[in-house]
Formats: sequence, C-alpha cells, structure tokens
Amino acid sequence: MDKAKAARAAALELALLNDVRKRAALRAMAAALRTNKNKILKANAADVAEAKKLVSAGRMTAPALKRLMVNESKIEEMALGVESVAKLPDPVGRTLGTLEMDRGMILEQVTCPIGVIGAIFESRPDVVPQVSSLCLRSGNAVILKGGSEAQHSNKALAEILAAAAAGVTGVPDGWLQLIETREEVKEVLALDEYIDLLVPRGSNEFVKFIKNNTAIPVLGHADGICHVYIDKNAQKSMALDIALDSKVQYPSVCNAVETLLVHKDIAKKFIPDVVQLYINNGVEVRGCLKTRSLSKGVKPATEADWKTEYLDLIISIKVVDDICDAIDHINKYGSKHTDAIVTKSAAAAKRFFESVDASCVFHNASTRFSDGFRFGKGAEIGISTNKTHARGPVGLEGLVIYNYRLRGSGQIVADYTGPKAKKFTHKRIK
Repeated sequence: MDKAKAARAAALELALLNDVRKRAALRAMAAALRTNKNKILKANAADVAEAKKLVSAGRMTAPALKRLMVNESKIEEMALGVESVAKLPDPVGRTLGTLEMDRGMILEQVTCPIGVIGAIFESRPDVVPQVSSLCLRSGNAVILKGGSEAQHSNKALAEILAAAAAGVTGVPDGWLQLIETREEVKEVLALDEYIDLLVPRGSNEFVKFIKNNTAIPVLGHADGICHVYIDKNAQKSMALDIALDSKVQYPSVCNAVETLLVHKDIAKKFIPDVVQLYINNGVEVRGCLKTRSLSKGVKPATEADWKTEYLDLIISIKVVDDICDAIDHINKYGSKHTDAIVTKSAAAAKRFFESVDASCVFHNASTRFSDGFRFGKGAEIGISTNKTHARGPVGLEGLVIYNYRLRGSGQIVADYTGPKAKKFTHKRIK
C-alpha cells in the first residue's frame, strides 16, 4: 500500500525532528482546529445526519451516536488537548541508563520512536487530533482509520492537522495518513513490513477481530468491564458519590463502571439508597438475589451481566461476603481495565491494590479518572490492558521504545574471551 510506504519513509525523517519544531507543529495544529471550526462542524453535521438514520433503523446505538457528535466546546477540547501534548517533555532521546562495560566502552539505553503507528477506531472524531498529536510529539508517523459513520469528520480533521503541521520546516509529507475503506483495513493488517504497532479503539468484537487477523503487535483492550467495590468501612456519602459518578458522568465509555460490589455488612443500609440514586438518574439496575431482596425496582442479574460491558445507563449490583470475595469476582469477570475500592481502611485499600489484576486500581475515586489527559499525559492513544510494553492510559511513554548505543574505542570481543580474557567493569554510571 502506497500510504503505508509513505508513512514509513516519513517516520524515518520525523524521528530526526527536534523538540522546537515538534512543539511548533503541534501549536499550529491546535490553532488550525480553532480557525477551521466551521469546516469541522459542517463535516460532522453530515455524519450525524446519516447516523441518526442508522439509529432509527436500529443499525447504530444511541451511545455510538453521542460519541460521534462534535460541537464548538468539543473542538476547543481537541485544541487544548493538542496544546497540552506540546507542553509535555520530548520523550525521544532520553537516556534511561548508562553503563561502563570497560574503560573506553560506554553503553547507553536511549528512547527512540516506534516508527509507524496504525490507529483503527470507531465513532469518535476526537481520536484524530489525540492520536495525531501524540504520534507527532513522539516522532512516529501514523495511519488513521476511523469508522465509516465519522467519515466526513475524520477526513476534515486529518486534512486540517496535516496542512497545519506541513507549514513547519522539517515536518515530512506523509507522516499523517488517513484510510477510509474496509479493503484498506484488510491491507493494513497484513503490512507488518511497514507498520510497527496497531492501536484499535472500539467494541469488544472489533478489537478481537484486529488481534486475530494481524501479525502486527496490538496495543489496546477488548472490554471495559470496570468495578466499584463498596467496603464495609466505606464512608456512605462518598460511596454514593463515587458509585453515581462512575456510572452516570459518561456511561458510554470504557472507564464507566458496569458492576457495583457491596460488602454484606453494609448492604442493608447502602443498597436501597444507591439503587434509588441510580433510578433517579435514569439507570436501569440489575442485581443478585440479595440485592433484589433489599430494594424495589431491581431486575434480576444473570451470569451474563457480570461479563457485560453495557456502555449505557445500566448497572449490575452484587452483594459479596468480604473483600476477598470482591477481589475474586473482579479477577474472574473483570477486563483488567479499571477497578476501584471505597473504604476508610488503609489495610483494605492496600490489599485491593496488591490483589486486583488491572491496569488501573483506585482507592476512594471514580473509575472515570482512568484517562490519559486526567493522568497528566496530555492525551492518550488508548487504554491498554496488556502486560507488556505499556499499560493503562497510554501517552507518550507508550509510543517510544529504546535502543542500546555502544561507544567504544576499538575494543573487540576476542580480547574478552579465553584464558587471558579481559574483565568487564560493568560499572553503572546512572
């Protein structure tokens, strides 16, 4: 594919771009988003009009439509996100460690760009500036593929960002590529010669399809089955606030809570209030037998509910025997995304932190804080539940790798082998 070849060539040049020019390009991109807001809104209006027809026909969900919509406030958020990335330290060229192997032979471990990033996502046009800014800042070329439902929005955003960056000396043509058809996606999945990392963002089925159909390393998560556990020592008003915010603040995203776990010792006092709070805020509540016995208006929860990412105003509630029972449930049904405990007990929080197998584990805080911007990363390319390379909200640090740079003075391996071998000093410098 010509676009992948162009991206590979651009990546080699972009890796040499200095900090000053990368910052200038990002500031230009942010400014361009603001000055071209009418173009973006017009393109998005075309996408939304078509999407509403799909919702009416039952071929698209209401949450997906909401994620698609862009307004002036959203454009300003996009611009601020790009600017925040520009303010972050350059992740490229940092020395992670230095070792003297022997006198006159110094080994350095230095960060460098990954190369070409393929970002494949659904619905949300704001992914375009997020991913593009992170890739440029980290010296990576990027190939973007958004969902067909956001085709006009994505194209307008990509054109605006690429044109703005092109005005800065040293930014190579082709560093930002946009592909638009399913046939191109199939091609991309086979291009491990040109693409170094794929980042899919979308539904469980979508991410699994990408993982199962490519030899390219994939960074991402399939599900966002997040939990909040209300411990017996929880402060009630805090627990209610966190339980509500984690579900209602933005229910159609991967860091929204899907299952609420409640310690049996406080269930009688807590569950009626939290259920009523949810119902008052338009949330459908499904619960275990004990939950249903304590509150009206709760539908039966099935085994399938514990495994479901609703991405909607629906929550399942289960009463658990103790913190161990809660942890066991989370580790069995969770997706290793984000899980939280609400408790006044430092010992319980420590146990939760150490035992829950998730990329993000919180104490007395909403699961909705699991986000690259909120974590001070400027933005995120995605959230990873992987256990290699990068985990959790992935910002700039997840878009660089490292190489080893050895500075010698004529040494050869033969001198370090055999009965009269020279000894390595292996002195750690930093």
